[in-house]
Amino acid sequence: MITLLAAAALFLGIHLVISGTRLRDVLTRAIGEKPYTGFFALASLGAIVWLCMAFNKAGVSPANTVLFDAGQGFRALGIPVMALAFALIIPGVTRGNPASAGQEKATVNGVLRITRHPFLWGAMLWSGFHLIATGTLSATIFFATFFLVASLGTRAIDGKVRRKRPDDWAMISASTSNIPFAAILTGKNHFAAREYFDWRFGAALVLFAGFLWFHGSIFGVPAFPPAWLAR
Repeated sequence: MITLLAAAALFLGIHLVISGTRLRDVLTRAIGEKPYTGFFALASLGAIVWLCMAFNKAGVSPANTVLFDAGQGFRALGIPVMALAFALIIPGVTRGNPASAGQEKATVNGVLRITRHPFLWGAMLWSGFHLIATGTLSATIFFATFFLVASLGTRAIDGKVRRKRPDDWAMISASTSNIPFAAILTGKNHFAAREYFDWRFGAALVLFAGFLWFHGSIFGVPAFPPAWLAR
């Protein structure tokens, strides 16, 4: 369990202490934006691999106690919650985002009308649900790590854009929101069905179907509720 905590601390440190902070600004000035991006990507990948390996090992440890049980009723919500997560993540990573480095010229459309951080909100849904549904010590550490990085990451990214690109931030913040649907509900933007329900949404459906089918064989836990499988 100590190894899992150490891996979680490293992953949190990379994202919360460096990425999106003024320390990132110092590093990019010293070595350049592209070298920093490359080093950061490698460090993040290494931390994720270590975190996943530590989680798998901690899962079979005698120290991996059950902290709480949300009940089968909550776990049955997994399919609709994960469907929403996929509907944010896939369109989010396949569409240019003016709030992302290197994509400054992208326009606000599609899923970005819902939130300017679709990937991170999808990650929050994924990690938050699994955190509550699983309830073990190792899962709490593992999924809480991703939830913290995703939730605090939205503010870190906004702060970085506000500092480094104030003119762009004025445009982005005037037409988008961090909280999903807030920009639409306040009249700053509107939902465009043709933009959202394009090939990206179709890809999300296909990948989600594959996720449901292979979840049990890959992760050892079926995605469908036991009552469904018993029929």
